[in-house]
Amino acid sequence: MALDLVTIPALSDNYTFLLHDSESGATAVIDVPEAGPVDAALKDRGWTLSEIWLTHHHDDHIQGVEELLSRHPARVTGARADKGRLPPLDRALSEGDSFDFGGEEVFVMEVPGHTVGHIAFHLPGSAIAFTGDSLMALGCGRVFEGTMDQMWQSLQKFLTLPAGTTLCSGHEYTAKNAEFALTIEPDNAALKSRADAITAARARGEPTVPSKLSDELATNPFLRAADEPVRRNLDMMDAPAAEVFAEIRRRKDGF
Repeated sequence: MALDLVTIPALSDNYTFLLHDSESGATAVIDVPEAGPVDAALKDRGWTLSEIWLTHHHDDHIQGVEELLSRHPARVTGARADKGRLPPLDRALSEGDSFDFGGEEVFVMEVPGHTVGHIAFHLPGSAIAFTGDSLMALGCGRVFEGTMDQMWQSLQKFLTLPAGTTLCSGHEYTAKNAEFALTIEPDNAALKSRADAITAARARGEPTVPSKLSDELATNPFLRAADEPVRRNLDMMDAPAAEVFAEIRRRKDGF
């Protein structure tokens, strides 16, 4: 039986997610920008929180954990490499580690760049990945702590996932990301179509997250740094893909 996935807006432009197994009753929340919206979503559905999974240490992803735990005792999972900057962890994991949730295996991916201890959670059985602020809808996180090369290598890991994977990222940045992406590939028909759909969705007040990896492969400039149209538009045909990525990230930082 498929797991239930719920997308919950939080703060001004964050997202948190609930993942629920109806057979066992297990419920996980992935990142906790604030406790209130999670409480409300649990109450509306009659679910009991059993797990908290954290992608990275930034306050807008963890600041609601303590309050949430005061009402919902739950097992907290995060990166072993960053346990000193995360809330107290019951389960500290690294690249290649896995655990069971609702009868499915959850794999941990280390994806440094945005932070040096950033991780993602991949559930192959449900074709879902929780990517936090690493790979995002039409974008990627700013490189705050790691290096450009680290972020590029992290993004390459997502290319190994099936194209139909649902990507649950941490922010509603997609409209701005689309505006920037069009400066990199103004003739990309798939990107133009997606940008129009994003504008319409936001006008209706609908989230643009999660997204599909297949859409990111076709439209996200940060995944397309090795592709000829992007290289040509940047006049970087002979540059290594990592250098092309770094140039795109620098341009986005100043956009």
